[in-house]
Amino acid sequence: MASLGCFLRSGKNAVSVVLRREFSKTPPAAVQVNVRDALNQAMDEELERDERVFLLGEEVAQYDGAYKVSRGLWKKYGDKRIIDTPITEMGFAGIAVGAAFAGLRPICEFMTWNFSMQAIDQVINSAAKTYYMSAGAQPVPIVFRGPNGSSAVVFLENELMYGVPFDLSEEVMHKDFVVPIGKAKVERQGTHITLVSHSRCVGFCLDAATVLAKEGVECEVVNLRTIRPLDVDTIEASVMKTGHLVTVEGGWPQYGVGAEICARVMEGPAFNYLDAPAVRVTGVDIPMPYAKILEDHSVPQIKDIIFSVKKVLNM
Repeated sequence: MASLGCFLRSGKNAVSVVLRREFSKTPPAAVQVNVRDALNQAMDEELERDERVFLLGEEVAQYDGAYKVSRGLWKKYGDKRIIDTPITEMGFAGIAVGAAFAGLRPICEFMTWNFSMQAIDQVINSAAKTYYMSAGAQPVPIVFRGPNGSSAVVFLENELMYGVPFDLSEEVMHKDFVVPIGKAKVERQGTHITLVSHSRCVGFCLDAATVLAKEGVECEVVNLRTIRPLDVDTIEASVMKTGHLVTVEGGWPQYGVGAEICARVMEGPAFNYLDAPAVRVTGVDIPMPYAKILEDHSVPQIKDIIFSVKKVLNM
């Protein structure tokens, strides 16, 4: 595959060819659904599918959830399956784990993930370690979920995404549609550089790719969807195709997701295909500031991704 340097040296004709190129188009979306409603629909489908599934947490029932994610579920399924709990994370997390031991399928919601630290003993020692130390003999079919801020075994939802709508096809809207755990999705095809991200930063990568396309740079955007398990095969295939890699995440750089991705690429077959060192775009290694303007400067922005892409491509 020709490097970007060769591509740029070929002059205006090559640029015009890229600008004229048309990508394959997915079928038009059947409906637009925001993240809050998608989560609500997912829980509704599982509650309807399996009578062992139930939801418990603070204000999830009569109040419809602090963020209205469980809107309407209490009216549909009643007190036995949509359960309001006291403000005692350790207590209701323990109830959920015990229910899972007994064969039920609890969804344990923390009003905000900060509060889950009150119940970390139940999450780690009671749930995760019991399953691990029994070699799977004691299943613990449980989902711990709730909103988190600028960070990503549990299902965490970026609270800034709740009201963001996405176009969904009829296939995705079908009640039997499921997203495979551990399988990344290529959100945008590209040939010059790979952008790997998860959660809210995927949107930033797509926006940055749109801007860069106007300058003749085609970015391939990989949405990890899950970070453990990590779909290394999809990442490697993309890097071997483009020859360049930028990872983007909202967390701190040290011991981050991007660090793990870079290490995997360095240790695997994709390393020999890199035409330049991989670069990480991360949050700043400081406590999250309170002031809005400082917070914006402490987490990745579209301009940071564009800058890093140009750095890798030596533009």
